[in-house]
Amino acid sequence: MSEDAPSTTGRWLKRLAQGIGGEPENRPELLNVLREAAERGLLDADALSMIEGVLAVSDLLVRDIMVPRSQMAIIERDAALDDIVPMVVESGHSRFPVVGDDRDRVAGILLAKDLLKYTAGEAKPEFDIRELMRPTVFVPESKRLDVLLREFRASRNHMAIVVDEYGGVAGLVTLEDVIEQIIGDIDDEYDIEEDQPIKRETERQFIVLALTRLEEFNQYFGTKFEGGGFDTVAGLVLHELGRLPRKGDTFKLKDLELRVLRADRRRVEALRVTTPRDIVPQDPDHAATVIMEPPKAKAKKPRKKKEAAP
Repeated sequence: MSEDAPSTTGRWLKRLAQGIGGEPENRPELLNVLREAAERGLLDADALSMIEGVLAVSDLLVRDIMVPRSQMAIIERDAALDDIVPMVVESGHSRFPVVGDDRDRVAGILLAKDLLKYTAGEAKPEFDIRELMRPTVFVPESKRLDVLLREFRASRNHMAIVVDEYGGVAGLVTLEDVIEQIIGDIDDEYDIEEDQPIKRETERQFIVLALTRLEEFNQYFGTKFEGGGFDTVAGLVLHELGRLPRKGDTFKLKDLELRVLRADRRRVEALRVTTPRDIVPQDPDHAATVIMEPPKAKAKKPRKKKEAAP
């Protein structure tokens, strides 16, 4: 961005405001000007949404968007390569905090791509995670997101470990988390249309929206899960795990294997369902032929923020 960009933006907003009805004196008035400009066709909806996101970022703190400590995917510093690779593949993340005996002391950050040379080719070097770890960036829970974004850009870091007032690990935050506050959720290859809650990937694999009605899920896969106070696949997953799921969680419901593809700190959004070879998913107009028992409820354990493992 050029040095005169802020003044150029200011002149543009001033001309826009004068053309609509006066210069705004505070943020609510500025938002009203921008929304009126959108109504007149001077801004499209996407541009207005991003401008509103930029303005909102300055009001948000790291604690508002961080991944909580209990949902962090971490790697043990003394873990063997054969244990690390499956976890990296299953989680789908690209960066992992590396911890030692003390979970409040993050030793470094491991990039998934740095493991490629140990898994491909015949001549594989000796694995030493200490040689691969990148420096850790620590930020307080109270840091403003606009300040964090500038620091990410300046340092070219994509992840920071969030610490509380006592120096303990509270969670983590990524560059993508901040950007999504401006432009909205960044879709991935698992996004499917709301009107297509179940989509076939391969002969035995399907992507299912978590808000799919349990009745529709049962009808499609020939199952007979019953809702105990819930009526969606998301409710079924929460009932089975006894906690909020995180991306990469894999578990079985009778003969079906489920893997969480998308989830955030508040909800699960999409799953992959893998069926055994002897089960053919039913069309909605056909009767179910396979009977499955509902999952047994698991006791929920109380979780303390400070004692939870990252």
